Amino acid sequence: MKLERVLPYSKKILNLAVSEGDIAVDCTVGNGHDTLFLAELVGDTGHVYGFDIQHEAIKNTEDLLVEHAVGSRVSLFEASHAELLDRIPSEKHDQIRGAIFNLGYLPGGDKGIVTVPESTINAVDKLLSVMKKEAVIVIVVYHGHPEGQVERDALLDYVTKLDQKKAHVLQYRFMNQVNNPPFIIAIEKK
Repeated sequence: MKLERVLPYSKKILNLAVSEGDIAVDCTVGNGHDTLFLAELVGDTGHVYGFDIQHEAIKNTEDLLVEHAVGSRVSLFEASHAELLDRIPSEKHDQIRGAIFNLGYLPGGDKGIVTVPESTINAVDKLLSVMKKEAVIVIVVYHGHPEGQVERDALLDYVTKLDQKKAHVLQYRFMNQVNNPPFIIAIEKK
């Protein structure tokens, strides 16, 4: 397949924005795969801040980071991504070059615990308020469950209203796949 699937494409976008020495944020650490990817991008001189409300997600991520010997590059918080500016030191805010959200529920976890539009939009707003030009936010939207559909609709409404003088917004999705395949919303700060 020549067209990139959603998850590899999300990493491609982050790879364009995040470099050695930068600050990155994994807003939903889940099982830690994006956190690890970001830790590798920022290198020894950068840092990643990761958020998840579930202890299981934080533990899974810690284990993965230790296994790959990059734990010192990451600070994890068992907290909502809506708290990111309260948890990330203020002197680091304008150094955030990339952030990722994987919405929905923890793979292999409790499907009753899901991301919600209020906290997600709040976190995106906060990131946009501090990020510099050309920093990116990647949101992978999983909408195959009822709560995901509500979050999808709220996010699409929110991002289509962002001022085009302040941000570029991209939607990347496969249109002819069945069962509500995930898609990407990418926001680049102008």
